[in-house]
Amino acid sequence: MSSDTVVQKTAIEHLSLVPSRGHTCSFCLVTPENGFNTVWEEAEFVAFEDRNPAAVHHVLVIPRRHIVSVRTLCRSDVHMLRRMEEIGHLILDQRDVRAHRRRMGFHIPPFNSVDHLHLHVQALPYKSVMRGMKYFVAPGCYGKEKGFGWFAEIGQTIRILENGGHVGVLSC
Repeated sequence: MSSDTVVQKTAIEHLSLVPSRGHTCSFCLVTPENGFNTVWEEAEFVAFEDRNPAAVHHVLVIPRRHIVSVRTLCRSDVHMLRRMEEIGHLILDQRDVRAHRRRMGFHIPPFNSVDHLHLHVQALPYKSVMRGMKYFVAPGCYGKEKGFGWFAEIGQTIRILENGGHVGVLSC
């Protein structure tokens, strides 16, 4: 195998929607039997309580298929994100959380904890100011949807992708 082939294979595996052989992803194995407190399940998505909640309610919504992170998404993924957002709202509706108390978004690598796309669905307030800092939403300016920051709100993410962009830590 040539070095070019190895580089190509590594790049493809990094951006892949399917884990490479030998890859272990705890979020690919979300079930109550594996210690997850699931709150929503359907064919393409599952939601479960965050193991270390930062807010009054803190749920993660994930696609069942392995997607590395918000950085790997493009315009064609907007439909999936809208469904994830809808599931988040349905869960918060069940918990009687008012609209102004809701926050949903993604941590951007390298500031994420698990390399499997997961939408944080939260009911504010945060348990502490320090916990809330992890979820700071940087507003955009000068024609950008999002400013410099490690967390992208779901609406920002969708607008960036709809405009043909990609989500990153820098303004986008």
